[in-house]
Amino acid sequence: MIHIVEGLGTPADQPLLESMFEDRKRLFIDLLDWDLTVVDDRLEVDRFDDAYATYIIAADRAGRHLASMRLLPSTRPHLLGTLFERLCTNGVPVGPDIFEITRLCLPPNLLRPERLRLRDGLIRAMVDHAIDRGINRFTGVVTARFREQILAMGWHGEALGPGQDLGGGRLGAFAVTIEPTTPAHLEANGLYELPALSAGTIAAGSVA
Repeated sequence: MIHIVEGLGTPADQPLLESMFEDRKRLFIDLLDWDLTVVDDRLEVDRFDDAYATYIIAADRAGRHLASMRLLPSTRPHLLGTLFERLCTNGVPVGPDIFEITRLCLPPNLLRPERLRLRDGLIRAMVDHAIDRGINRFTGVVTARFREQILAMGWHGEALGPGQDLGGGRLGAFAVTIEPTTPAHLEANGLYELPALSAGTIAAGSVA
């Protein structure tokens, strides 16, 4: 099931959010060795995990986190505008209809086909959410290699500047445009919805 939790969520959302923050620590800190903040020795939570963040989360039947991503409004502090502005040749795109994609968390213990299935399902849910909420553009910072894959997924996208060597890796910023035809373009390129994304199975948390 896909859950969309906006802001800090409701009391019912907290177990799912907690399992997401635990898995983020396992992936980004324990496995990838990123220098990030740890809360209570088990949760990866940073200053952008606030009332303005939106989480798109794939959960199992028990309601535990499987995979997720975080969306941040570009009109508030976000990674690209705060830490990686130098990656944008013509400035960081900012506007009420522009959000940043961050913290794509996929389970490393699953085989690659299943990870890709979850990733594609999150992207499709993100696009549906964008169309529903009037979000016209997404930005992000990823490795230069992954940026090439993102821009080839079937939507209208662009590199915001050349890749640069930062923090031990080559990073690049990107932007993708969301249009009513985007879901069809993604599907034509093999990005399908998760089976649980059929009507009546999306659970949305309350806005904080």
